[in-house]
Amino acid sequence: MNSREKYKILIIRFSSIGDIVLTTPVVRCLKQQLGAEIHYLTKYNYRQILDPNPHVDQVFTIQSRVGEVLSKLKMEKYDFIVDLHRNLRSRKVKTALHTRHKSFNKINLQKWLIVNLKVDRLPRVHIVDRYLDTVRGLHVENDGYGLDYFIRPEDELDLSTLSLGAPYLAFVIGAAHKTKCLPAEKIIRICQSSNFPIALLGGPGEKELGEVVAQKSGLHVHNFCGQFNLGQSASLVKQARRVITHDTGLMHIAAAFEKDIVSIWGNTIPDFGMYPYNPENSFENKMVEIDELPCRPCSKIGYDSCPKKHFNCMKQIDESRIIDLLN
Repeated sequence: MNSREKYKILIIRFSSIGDIVLTTPVVRCLKQQLGAEIHYLTKYNYRQILDPNPHVDQVFTIQSRVGEVLSKLKMEKYDFIVDLHRNLRSRKVKTALHTRHKSFNKINLQKWLIVNLKVDRLPRVHIVDRYLDTVRGLHVENDGYGLDYFIRPEDELDLSTLSLGAPYLAFVIGAAHKTKCLPAEKIIRICQSSNFPIALLGGPGEKELGEVVAQKSGLHVHNFCGQFNLGQSASLVKQARRVITHDTGLMHIAAAFEKDIVSIWGNTIPDFGMYPYNPENSFENKMVEIDELPCRPCSKIGYDSCPKKHFNCMKQIDESRIIDLLN
Protein backbone atom coordinates (compact mmCIF):
# COMPACT_ATOMS: atom_id res chain seq x y z
CA MET A 1 0.00 0.00 0.00
CA ASN A 2 1.16 3.55 -0.56
CA SER A 3 1.31 6.37 1.95
CA ARG A 4 -2.02 7.95 1.05
CA GLU A 5 -4.30 8.66 3.97
CA LYS A 6 -7.06 6.51 2.44
CA TYR A 7 -6.66 3.23 0.55
CA LYS A 8 -8.24 3.12 -2.91
CA ILE A 9 -9.52 -0.33 -3.79
CA LEU A 10 -11.10 -1.66 -6.99
CA ILE A 11 -13.57 -4.55 -6.72
CA ILE A 12 -14.34 -6.53 -9.88
CA ARG A 13 -17.53 -8.51 -10.39
CA PHE A 14 -19.08 -8.22 -13.84
CA SER A 15 -22.28 -10.19 -13.29
CA SER A 16 -24.92 -11.20 -12.39
CA ILE A 17 -27.59 -9.90 -10.00
CA GLY A 18 -27.20 -12.50 -7.26
CA ASP A 19 -23.43 -12.70 -7.54
CA ILE A 20 -23.09 -8.94 -7.16
CA VAL A 21 -25.41 -8.85 -4.15
CA LEU A 22 -23.30 -11.61 -2.62
CA THR A 23 -20.21 -9.35 -2.83
CA THR A 24 -21.78 -6.65 -0.64
CA PRO A 25 -20.27 -7.90 2.65
CA VAL A 26 -16.81 -7.44 1.09
CA VAL A 27 -17.73 -3.90 0.01
CA ARG A 28 -19.10 -2.98 3.44
CA CYS A 29 -16.25 -4.52 5.44
CA LEU A 30 -13.59 -2.80 3.33
CA LYS A 31 -15.34 0.54 3.69
CA GLN A 32 -16.07 0.30 7.41
CA GLN A 33 -12.94 -1.46 8.63
CA LEU A 34 -10.34 0.27 6.44
CA GLY A 35 -12.14 3.50 5.63
CA ALA A 36 -11.15 2.74 2.05
CA GLU A 37 -12.33 4.48 -1.08
CA ILE A 38 -14.21 1.73 -2.90
CA HIS A 39 -14.58 1.58 -6.66
CA TYR A 40 -16.49 -1.22 -8.40
CA LEU A 41 -16.20 -2.53 -11.96
CA THR A 42 -19.22 -4.33 -13.40
CA LYS A 43 -21.33 -4.60 -16.54
CA TYR A 44 -23.54 -1.67 -17.42
CA ASN A 45 -26.79 -3.60 -16.88
CA TYR A 46 -25.95 -4.17 -13.21
CA ARG A 47 -25.01 -0.63 -12.27
CA GLN A 48 -28.44 -0.10 -10.69
CA ILE A 49 -27.50 -2.59 -7.96
CA LEU A 50 -24.43 -0.61 -6.93
CA ASP A 51 -25.32 3.06 -7.45
CA PRO A 52 -27.51 3.31 -4.31
CA ASN A 53 -24.94 1.50 -2.14
CA PRO A 54 -23.43 4.09 0.27
CA HIS A 55 -20.30 1.95 0.67
CA VAL A 56 -19.41 2.29 -3.03
CA ASP A 57 -17.73 5.57 -3.99
CA GLN A 58 -17.59 5.10 -7.75
CA VAL A 59 -18.93 2.58 -10.26
CA PHE A 60 -17.23 1.83 -13.58
CA THR A 61 -19.09 -0.20 -16.20
CA ILE A 62 -18.44 -1.98 -19.47
CA GLN A 63 -20.75 -3.15 -22.21
CA SER A 64 -18.55 -6.07 -23.26
CA ARG A 65 -14.80 -5.24 -23.25
CA VAL A 66 -12.61 -4.00 -20.42
CA GLY A 67 -10.79 -1.87 -22.97
CA GLU A 68 -13.75 0.50 -22.70
CA VAL A 69 -12.60 1.65 -19.26
CA LEU A 70 -8.93 0.71 -18.88
CA SER A 71 -7.65 4.23 -19.52
CA LYS A 72 -9.92 5.61 -16.79
CA LEU A 73 -8.99 2.85 -14.36
CA LYS A 74 -5.25 3.49 -14.89
CA MET A 75 -5.73 7.10 -13.85
CA GLU A 76 -7.12 6.02 -10.46
CA LYS A 77 -3.83 4.44 -9.25
CA TYR A 78 -5.40 1.77 -7.06
CA ASP A 79 -3.66 0.35 -4.03
CA PHE A 80 -5.34 -3.03 -4.36
CA ILE A 81 -7.67 -4.96 -6.68
CA VAL A 82 -10.16 -7.47 -5.29
CA ASP A 83 -11.05 -9.80 -8.14
CA LEU A 84 -14.36 -11.49 -7.31
CA HIS A 85 -14.99 -12.71 -10.86
CA ARG A 86 -11.67 -14.30 -11.87
CA ASN A 87 -12.08 -14.61 -15.60
CA LEU A 88 -10.24 -13.45 -18.70
CA ARG A 89 -11.69 -9.92 -18.48
CA SER A 90 -10.66 -9.44 -14.87
CA ARG A 91 -7.19 -10.81 -15.65
CA LYS A 92 -6.80 -8.17 -18.36
CA VAL A 93 -7.65 -5.47 -15.83
CA LYS A 94 -5.14 -6.75 -13.29
CA THR A 95 -2.42 -7.05 -15.93
CA ALA A 96 -3.05 -3.53 -17.23
CA LEU A 97 -3.11 -1.84 -13.83
CA HIS A 98 0.07 -3.40 -12.41
CA THR A 99 -0.96 -3.31 -8.75
CA ARG A 100 -1.43 -5.74 -5.91
CA HIS A 101 -4.44 -7.99 -6.24
CA LYS A 102 -6.15 -11.09 -4.92
CA SER A 103 -8.68 -13.35 -6.63
CA PHE A 104 -11.29 -15.51 -4.99
CA ASN A 105 -11.37 -19.30 -5.20
CA LYS A 106 -14.01 -20.38 -7.72
CA ILE A 107 -13.67 -24.07 -6.69
CA ASN A 108 -14.07 -24.99 -10.37
CA LEU A 109 -12.34 -28.35 -9.92
CA GLN A 110 -14.61 -29.37 -7.08
CA LYS A 111 -17.68 -28.30 -9.06
CA TRP A 112 -16.49 -30.23 -12.12
CA LEU A 113 -15.94 -33.36 -10.04
CA ILE A 114 -19.44 -33.39 -8.58
CA VAL A 115 -21.19 -32.39 -11.82
CA ASN A 116 -19.34 -34.86 -14.07
CA LEU A 117 -18.19 -37.68 -11.80
CA LYS A 118 -20.49 -37.21 -8.79
CA VAL A 119 -17.40 -37.09 -6.59
CA ASP A 120 -18.14 -34.67 -3.75
CA ARG A 121 -15.16 -32.55 -2.75
CA LEU A 122 -17.15 -29.36 -2.18
CA PRO A 123 -15.80 -27.38 0.81
CA ARG A 124 -19.18 -26.50 2.42
CA VAL A 125 -18.11 -22.87 2.56
CA HIS A 126 -20.53 -20.17 1.49
CA ILE A 127 -19.39 -18.07 -1.47
CA VAL A 128 -19.57 -14.94 0.73
CA ASP A 129 -16.85 -16.41 2.94
CA ARG A 130 -14.77 -17.29 -0.12
CA TYR A 131 -15.21 -13.71 -1.33
CA LEU A 132 -14.10 -12.44 2.08
CA ASP A 133 -11.01 -14.66 2.01
CA THR A 134 -9.64 -12.38 -0.71
CA VAL A 135 -9.35 -9.45 1.71
CA ARG A 136 -8.13 -11.20 4.85
CA GLY A 137 -4.59 -10.17 3.94
CA LEU A 138 -5.76 -6.57 4.38
CA HIS A 139 -6.78 -7.45 7.96
CA VAL A 140 -10.47 -7.31 7.08
CA GLU A 141 -12.82 -9.73 8.82
CA ASN A 142 -16.41 -10.81 8.31
CA ASP A 143 -18.59 -8.49 10.39
CA GLY A 144 -21.40 -11.04 10.39
CA TYR A 145 -24.08 -8.61 9.25
CA GLY A 146 -25.10 -10.44 6.09
CA LEU A 147 -25.93 -9.01 2.69
CA ASP A 148 -26.86 -5.45 1.68
CA TYR A 149 -29.34 -4.21 -0.85
CA PHE A 150 -30.26 -0.55 -1.18
CA ILE A 151 -33.33 0.68 -3.07
CA ARG A 152 -33.48 4.10 -4.67
CA PRO A 153 -36.28 6.21 -3.12
CA GLU A 154 -38.03 6.49 -6.48
CA ASP A 155 -38.20 2.68 -6.71
CA GLU A 156 -39.95 2.18 -3.37
CA LEU A 157 -43.48 1.01 -4.22
CA ASP A 158 -46.64 2.13 -2.45
CA LEU A 159 -48.72 -1.03 -1.99
CA SER A 160 -51.94 0.97 -1.86
CA THR A 161 -51.51 1.75 -5.56
CA LEU A 162 -51.23 -1.92 -6.55
CA SER A 163 -54.47 -3.42 -5.21
CA LEU A 164 -52.30 -5.97 -3.46
CA GLY A 165 -53.58 -6.99 -0.06
CA ALA A 166 -51.19 -7.34 2.84
CA PRO A 167 -49.69 -9.46 4.19
CA TYR A 168 -48.77 -11.09 0.88
CA LEU A 169 -46.29 -13.62 -0.45
CA ALA A 170 -43.74 -12.80 -3.16
CA PHE A 171 -43.23 -15.68 -5.59
CA VAL A 172 -40.17 -15.40 -7.87
CA ILE A 173 -41.28 -17.69 -10.69
CA GLY A 174 -38.32 -17.36 -13.05
CA ALA A 175 -34.56 -17.90 -13.12
CA ALA A 176 -31.75 -17.56 -15.63
CA HIS A 177 -32.16 -21.19 -16.71
CA LYS A 178 -35.29 -23.31 -17.11
CA THR A 179 -33.82 -26.25 -15.19
CA LYS A 180 -33.86 -24.05 -12.08
CA CYS A 181 -37.63 -23.51 -12.32
CA LEU A 182 -40.66 -25.50 -11.26
CA PRO A 183 -43.03 -26.58 -14.03
CA ALA A 184 -45.95 -24.17 -14.50
CA GLU A 185 -48.52 -26.63 -13.19
CA LYS A 186 -46.73 -26.90 -9.86
CA ILE A 187 -46.46 -23.11 -9.56
CA ILE A 188 -50.19 -22.88 -10.23
CA ARG A 189 -51.09 -25.48 -7.60
CA ILE A 190 -48.95 -23.66 -5.01
CA CYS A 191 -50.67 -20.38 -5.82
CA GLN A 192 -54.14 -21.92 -5.78
CA SER A 193 -53.54 -23.28 -2.28
CA SER A 194 -52.27 -20.06 -0.71
CA ASN A 195 -54.20 -18.39 2.10
CA PHE A 196 -52.43 -15.11 1.27
CA PRO A 197 -52.33 -12.79 -1.73
CA ILE A 198 -49.39 -13.56 -4.01
CA ALA A 199 -47.21 -11.17 -6.03
CA LEU A 200 -45.60 -12.99 -8.96
CA LEU A 201 -42.14 -11.58 -9.72
CA GLY A 202 -39.85 -12.00 -12.68
CA GLY A 203 -38.53 -10.27 -15.74
CA PRO A 204 -40.09 -9.74 -19.17
CA GLY A 205 -39.32 -13.37 -20.01
CA GLU A 206 -41.71 -14.52 -17.29
CA LYS A 207 -44.55 -12.13 -18.18
CA GLU A 208 -46.51 -14.66 -20.25
CA LEU A 209 -46.05 -17.40 -17.66
CA GLY A 210 -47.16 -15.00 -14.95
CA GLU A 211 -50.34 -14.21 -16.88
CA VAL A 212 -51.17 -17.92 -17.19
CA VAL A 213 -50.46 -18.57 -13.51
CA ALA A 214 -52.55 -15.62 -12.34
CA GLN A 215 -55.45 -16.51 -14.64
CA LYS A 216 -55.57 -20.12 -13.45
CA SER A 217 -54.84 -19.48 -9.76
CA GLY A 218 -57.47 -16.95 -8.70
CA LEU A 219 -57.98 -13.27 -7.99
CA HIS A 220 -55.58 -13.34 -5.05
CA VAL A 221 -52.63 -13.85 -7.46
CA HIS A 222 -51.18 -10.74 -9.14
CA ASN A 223 -48.74 -10.87 -12.05
CA PHE A 224 -45.99 -8.23 -11.81
CA CYS A 225 -43.49 -10.04 -14.05
CA GLY A 226 -41.92 -7.62 -16.49
CA GLN A 227 -43.85 -4.71 -15.02
CA PHE A 228 -41.19 -3.33 -12.69
CA ASN A 229 -37.45 -2.70 -12.76
CA LEU A 230 -35.12 -4.54 -10.39
CA GLY A 231 -35.32 -1.94 -7.63
CA GLN A 232 -39.12 -1.92 -7.72
CA SER A 233 -39.22 -5.72 -7.66
CA ALA A 234 -36.86 -5.58 -4.69
CA SER A 235 -39.32 -3.22 -2.99
CA LEU A 236 -42.05 -5.85 -3.37
CA VAL A 237 -39.69 -8.47 -1.93
CA LYS A 238 -38.86 -6.17 0.98
CA GLN A 239 -42.53 -5.65 1.88
CA ALA A 240 -43.58 -9.30 1.52
CA ARG A 241 -44.51 -11.57 4.40
CA ARG A 242 -42.45 -14.41 2.93
CA VAL A 243 -40.63 -15.11 -0.33
CA ILE A 244 -40.89 -18.23 -2.46
CA THR A 245 -38.06 -18.39 -4.95
CA HIS A 246 -35.94 -20.47 -7.25
CA ASP A 247 -32.13 -20.22 -7.21
CA THR A 248 -31.94 -16.70 -8.65
CA GLY A 249 -30.95 -13.10 -7.92
CA LEU A 250 -34.09 -12.06 -6.06
CA MET A 251 -33.46 -14.92 -3.63
CA HIS A 252 -30.30 -13.15 -2.48
CA ILE A 253 -32.08 -9.79 -2.38
CA ALA A 254 -34.68 -11.42 -0.11
CA ALA A 255 -31.84 -12.63 2.13
CA ALA A 256 -30.45 -9.08 2.26
CA PHE A 257 -33.82 -7.94 3.62
CA GLU A 258 -33.89 -10.86 6.07
CA LYS A 259 -37.16 -12.17 4.69
CA ASP A 260 -38.33 -15.67 5.53
CA ILE A 261 -37.53 -17.69 2.40
CA VAL A 262 -38.71 -20.93 0.85
CA SER A 263 -36.06 -21.67 -1.78
CA ILE A 264 -36.64 -24.34 -4.43
CA TRP A 265 -33.69 -26.14 -6.00
CA GLY A 266 -33.61 -28.05 -9.27
CA ASN A 267 -30.46 -28.91 -11.20
CA THR A 268 -28.23 -26.78 -8.94
CA ILE A 269 -27.55 -27.60 -5.30
CA PRO A 270 -27.15 -25.47 -2.17
CA ASP A 271 -23.81 -27.19 -1.50
CA PHE A 272 -22.28 -25.10 -4.29
CA GLY A 273 -22.30 -22.42 -1.55
CA MET A 274 -24.84 -19.98 -3.00
CA TYR A 275 -27.84 -20.63 -0.78
CA PRO A 276 -29.43 -17.64 1.06
CA TYR A 277 -26.72 -16.13 3.25
CA ASN A 278 -27.87 -15.93 6.86
CA PRO A 279 -24.91 -15.61 9.27
CA GLU A 280 -27.02 -14.39 12.20
CA ASN A 281 -29.93 -16.81 11.62
CA SER A 282 -32.11 -13.71 11.40
CA PHE A 283 -34.67 -15.30 9.07
CA GLU A 284 -36.02 -18.71 8.15
CA ASN A 285 -34.66 -20.40 5.04
CA LYS A 286 -36.47 -23.58 4.13
CA MET A 287 -34.77 -25.30 1.19
CA VAL A 288 -36.83 -27.71 -0.89
CA GLU A 289 -34.97 -30.15 -3.12
CA ILE A 290 -34.86 -33.79 -4.20
CA ASP A 291 -31.94 -35.38 -2.36
CA GLU A 292 -30.12 -38.46 -3.59
CA LEU A 293 -31.08 -37.95 -7.24
CA PRO A 294 -28.17 -39.62 -9.10
CA CYS A 295 -28.07 -37.10 -11.96
CA ARG A 296 -28.09 -34.03 -9.72
CA PRO A 297 -26.32 -31.63 -10.02
CA CYS A 298 -26.14 -31.82 -13.80
CA SER A 299 -24.61 -28.35 -14.14
CA LYS A 300 -23.10 -25.65 -11.96
CA ILE A 301 -25.37 -23.15 -13.72
CA GLY A 302 -28.27 -24.68 -15.63
CA TYR A 303 -29.81 -25.54 -18.99
CA ASP A 304 -32.77 -24.55 -21.12
CA SER A 305 -34.11 -28.10 -20.74
CA CYS A 306 -33.25 -31.23 -18.80
CA PRO A 307 -30.32 -33.04 -20.48
CA LYS A 308 -31.78 -36.36 -19.27
CA LYS A 309 -35.24 -35.46 -20.64
CA HIS A 310 -37.06 -36.43 -17.41
CA PHE A 311 -36.57 -33.25 -15.27
CA ASN A 312 -37.01 -35.30 -12.08
CA CYS A 313 -35.17 -32.72 -9.97
CA MET A 314 -38.26 -30.51 -10.25
CA LYS A 315 -41.02 -32.89 -11.29
CA GLN A 316 -40.50 -35.07 -8.22
CA ILE A 317 -40.87 -32.14 -5.82
CA ASP A 318 -44.16 -32.50 -3.95
CA GLU A 319 -45.69 -29.04 -4.00
CA SER A 320 -47.61 -29.85 -0.82
CA ARG A 321 -44.25 -29.57 0.98
CA ILE A 322 -44.00 -26.00 -0.20
CA ILE A 323 -47.64 -25.22 0.56
CA ASP A 324 -47.22 -26.47 4.15
CA LEU A 325 -44.29 -24.08 4.63
CA LEU A 326 -46.29 -21.07 3.44
CA ASN A 327 -49.61 -21.24 5.30
